[in-house]
Amino acid sequence: MLKILLIDRCYFTRSGLEIWLNQAGLFSTPVVVTGLNNLMLAKEHAMQWQPDLIIADLYGFAGDLHHIQQLSSLLTACNEHGQLILLQSGHNAEMESYCQQFPLSARLAKTSSLDELAKAMDTALLARPVYAKPQAAAPLLTRQEEKVLSLWMEGTNNHSIAHRLGINGKTVYTYKRNIRMKLGMCNRFTPFLSLPEGVG
Repeated sequence: MLKILLIDRCYFTRSGLEIWLNQAGLFSTPVVVTGLNNLMLAKEHAMQWQPDLIIADLYGFAGDLHHIQQLSSLLTACNEHGQLILLQSGHNAEMESYCQQFPLSARLAKTSSLDELAKAMDTALLARPVYAKPQAAAPLLTRQEEKVLSLWMEGTNNHSIAHRLGINGKTVYTYKRNIRMKLGMCNRFTPFLSLPEGVG
């Protein structure tokens, strides 16, 4: 089973690539695709889920200096566990200097064609080291936990999260506890420690 992690702040890019990867018939093996818009969660996914291929537009996170500081550990985790294809959606000197410190399978403009991306993925997958890996491929968080985490990171309170997702307030508390346990968060403020002042 082939595991692919998409990291992009844009919901439409993540959704579009996920649909394309699942329907394009690009691979001879089943594919599991997870799309994330959170650098902290992406790092944890890279370390624990160990994807074979990571496709990331990190430029969307470049405007936030706190996220720039997270890039080094994220890129290290990505390179230890999979091949990394970087999609460039802008120009940022600080971002580029961070990225040059790490080996990339490919660097493509975000406007590149799907054919170019498919060729880059082929090359990256052929360059993977060959070793035995467990076949189980389950995302770190459930879809519902990911929705709760996204709303939580936006500063939405438990009552509003429950209302938006159509669940009980106590269930939100349980989801948050499970998220903290899965991501190794020491307390309920951990997701906000890397955000700029005034957010969270």
